[in-house]
This record gives sequence, C-alpha cells and structure tokens, in this order.
Amino acid sequence: MDLFSASQASHGTSPLSEILRPKTLDDIFGQQKTLGPQAKLGQMLRKGYLPSLIIWGPPGTGKTTFALALSQHFNAHYVHLNAVDSGAKALREVGEAGKDRRLQYQQKTILFVDEIHRFNKAQQDVLLPFVEKGDLVLVGATTENPSYELNRALLSRCRVVIFERLSEDDLNKIVKRAETHYAKPLDKILTEDARKNLLEYSDGDARRLINSLEILYTFTKDEVEGPLLDVNDMRELLQQNPLGYDKNSEMHYDTISAFIKSIRGSDPDAAMYYLARMLDGGEDPVFIARRLIILASEDIGNADPRAISVAIAGLQAVEAIGLPEGAITLSQVTTYLASCPKSNASYMALHKARELVEKTRTLPVPLHLRSAKTALAKDLGYGRDYKYPHNYPTGWVEQSYLPEEVEKTAIYEPTTRGFEKNIRDYLSWMKLKKDKE
Repeated sequence: MDLFSASQASHGTSPLSEILRPKTLDDIFGQQKTLGPQAKLGQMLRKGYLPSLIIWGPPGTGKTTFALALSQHFNAHYVHLNAVDSGAKALREVGEAGKDRRLQYQQKTILFVDEIHRFNKAQQDVLLPFVEKGDLVLVGATTENPSYELNRALLSRCRVVIFERLSEDDLNKIVKRAETHYAKPLDKILTEDARKNLLEYSDGDARRLINSLEILYTFTKDEVEGPLLDVNDMRELLQQNPLGYDKNSEMHYDTISAFIKSIRGSDPDAAMYYLARMLDGGEDPVFIARRLIILASEDIGNADPRAISVAIAGLQAVEAIGLPEGAITLSQVTTYLASCPKSNASYMALHKARELVEKTRTLPVPLHLRSAKTALAKDLGYGRDYKYPHNYPTGWVEQSYLPEEVEKTAIYEPTTRGFEKNIRDYLSWMKLKKDKE
C-alpha cells in the first residue's frame, strides 16, 4: 500500500486526486522518516496519543491527506479552514463547538488550518485556550518556517513535523496507481523522455503530478493506439508552470543563503545553479547584485581587492541594462567571486575593533595624533612630536597610533591567501623593523 492507493469504490466524477487519496496512516508513503512505524511520531500516533501539530513542508507532500487520515484513525470530527479566508470569529465558533463535542460526546475535534502562517498574532491567540484545554487538536499546514511566522505561545503548544518533497520513487508509485485506475500504461501516452520530464516537472509535488496525469489521460482517453506525446507536446498540453520559487517566502532566504555559501566555498558550479534558480524564479537582480557586493568585502576582502570593484560594477551594470542581459553580468560577477581566494580577515578585524571599543569605551587619543588646528590645541601639546611617514625613506616610521592601554592589541590579522599575503609580508616587515628599533 502507498500514499495514493486507489479506492475500490466507485468515485463517479471525483477528481483523480480524491480517487487516489489514501484513507489511513498506513497508506501514506513518502514521509516514512516522520510517520513510518519506526518513527517516534508514527509510534506515538499508533499508540493513540495525538498532540497538536504544525506540518511544515513544500506543496503537494501530503499535509492535507495526513490530517484527513488522522481524523479517520482517531475517529475524530474533522474541520477544515483556510487561514486566507478565516477570521477570529470562525475560530471561536469552531473552538466552542469542539468544546461541546468533547464534553458531551468525548469526541476529539481536529481543526486543520491550511496556510496557518497567514494568521496574524491576534488570530493565533484565539486558538490558544482551545488547544491548551484539549477542545481542539490543531493541525496547521504551512510552507513557511514556523519559527518565523507563528508566535511562540502557539508553537510551544504544538509539535513541528517536517514533510519532505517526494522522491522519484514516490512519484513513480503515484504513476502506477494512476495507470491502474485508468487501466492504461503511461508509456502508451508519453515517450520515455516525456515521462522523465514529467517527473522532473513535478518537482516532488504529488498534487502537480496527479493533476498532470489527469490532463494527459483525459486528453488521450479515446485513443487506443495513437501517437505518443513527446516532451514538447506534453509541455504545450500542460502549460508547465514556472519554477517553484517565491521571492516573498522562505524559499527566497534558503536560495540566496545557498548561493552566498556556494561562492564563499569557491564552488562556481553550485553558485551558478542557485543564480539560475533565482533568476528563473523572478528574483530581483538588483537584490542579488547587492548581496554580491557584501560578499566581496565580507568573504574575499584583501585576498583580492579587485573583487569589490567587480561587484560594484556588476550592480551598476544591472541597474543600467536590467534583465535579461543583466543576467550575463551577474554570471560574470558570480563566477569571478566564486573563483577568488577568500579571506574574512578585514571583516573579523571590524568585529575585534568593536569588541575592543565596547570593552575599553572612550580611551583618550594619544596627544601626537590629535588635531592641532587651534592655538589652544597647540599649547596643550596636540599634534606635538607627530612623525610624518612620507618624510622618511621607506614611507614608514616607528611611532604609536593606539591609546597606551591597548597599544599591544592585534586587530587585523591578514591571511596568506591571494593578495593578502603581500599585506601580511609588509606588516611583518614593519614589525621586524619596529622590534629592531
């Protein structure tokens, strides 16, 4: 048995997604790490304990199906709400009804809230007393990180469960169930390349795959031995959607994070992969270019001082020409930065300097470094004994620049990577001269 085992009963005109929807927890596949008999949550549910849950995962991974199977397993009353069109009043009504059902009939009420991340704080607060007293067992579904979108009070009363996108094996099981339902193998409809493309297009989303299969089988239902649909035919028929990327969702943060970390890790191939995902998903190219400027200083710094210039030029080019040609510039900047030697020494120096300032506060600036623009300042000794480095043959002269209390503190410690090795050698030479003198 699996997630989309077909019912033996007649379903009339029901959509394929309902026909193939599993009815019990044991029918569910694709989430074995979370719900399987060996998983702790799976064991807990099978022993009769049902906590409130927040189901976090991509679209089409079985969140609604799981909630329905829970209601069957626990013989609970099932209520389905969508956070987009439900308010505090509806939540109170469901909560009061759940309370009456618990007290009069000792029956659980499972409240399934789709897109629960769209509830505001006040609406989430309405749920708290009903969940805490057991009037409602909350099962919230979200594609966004719950720790960002839900308040702590609600999260503390729920267990967060992560659903993963379905694997290719799971998607193939769906295909087999559809073939059984329609009594027609998919290879009678699609070429081998088209079938492979269909699974790739589904991108781990069972709902997208099932809807596609329904269209394909309906379109070819009267053809016994018709010509097979190739990749282009299938794409035209399905009107394939753009890449699943929402620049206002957690996907935005995850992808830009992977992009930056790939460049920091000097992997231009991975960096280009994530750049393509962002561009194809509609990400703002200016946002990407600005992040590249930050990275040029934070992760490359003086290991290649040209990196910041390249990144700034990239932003200027993107702002000047926009997309699609701006993508070429972003590609050039990305591959250059990913291929540079890396150093965060200048970035870490800023942290050390701030920590030192926080610890020592406002130490007096040494007198010889102070501005001596006024007569009074000169009388007080400001600027006296300052040595002007350019007056010396090497352009350097021994003198102290830090306040006496922190004079021996090392802040900038250059690496031996890239151009920064030259800086390190120069600073070492100065230190050697200082020690001799």
